[in-house]
Amino acid sequence: MLRGLWAIGLAILLTACGTIGQTPGKELVEQAIVIQLNQVQAELSQQLRLGDPIPEIKLKRVAIAEQTPLNINNLPSFHIAGTCDYTVQLTSRAVPQRNIPFEVYLQRQAEGKTWRVAFPQTTATGDITWATQRIPTAVYK
Repeated sequence: MLRGLWAIGLAILLTACGTIGQTPGKELVEQAIVIQLNQVQAELSQQLRLGDPIPEIKLKRVAIAEQTPLNINNLPSFHIAGTCDYTVQLTSRAVPQRNIPFEVYLQRQAEGKTWRVAFPQTTATGDITWATQRIPTAVYK
């Protein structure tokens, strides 16, 4: 009986330890926000036919309010929400943005070595599909 309880306790402990370190760190979240902001800037630039280079974005503060685990395409993922401050560096001036809400989805790849930013997309039938973009490994090593 005691041996069985010990085995159950050890299994719970090992399961808990296995999930530690698999949640995205703050640097990874910051990189995901920058990737997402750059994508929005590129889409706006294209729609407005600006032709100018995409402005540089510098994050100043990231406050994570929510980090919810989920599965995206059968891979462990996280929905992360909060607020951030950032500055958009235009050619003539810097435009600060303060206390801006953000929402990112991060997907851990099957081998556990890389992360991807996931972008939800709604199909014509109302289903959600996911487009993903790899985050450079230098960010989270």
